[in-house]
Amino acid sequence: MEIDLDKMSKDELLALKRDVEKALKTVETRRRAEAMRAAEEAAKEYGFSLNDLQGGAGKGSKGAPKYRNPENPEQTWTGRGRKPNWVIEALENGKSLDDLAI
Repeated sequence: MEIDLDKMSKDELLALKRDVEKALKTVETRRRAEAMRAAEEAAKEYGFSLNDLQGGAGKGSKGAPKYRNPENPEQTWTGRGRKPNWVIEALENGKSLDDLAI
């Protein structure tokens, strides 16, 4: 795939930039998930879960996330405590908590 950047308008270049940034985030999320699966499989070979190896969900644990930012899947929220800015913005833009649920 060859793209002639010199012939693209500013709007086309900005759209391309957004698409590239989104694709990079998707690749990062996919690689993180693959690494997690590999780590879980390795722990399972020895008869453990990742949770066992990390000391379990002990006192002071944040709890399991219930909501995920659709724009940045690395950002999660348990539904307890102060709402993160990305949740507030999503709600102001017409989304509901159900839209953000994992």
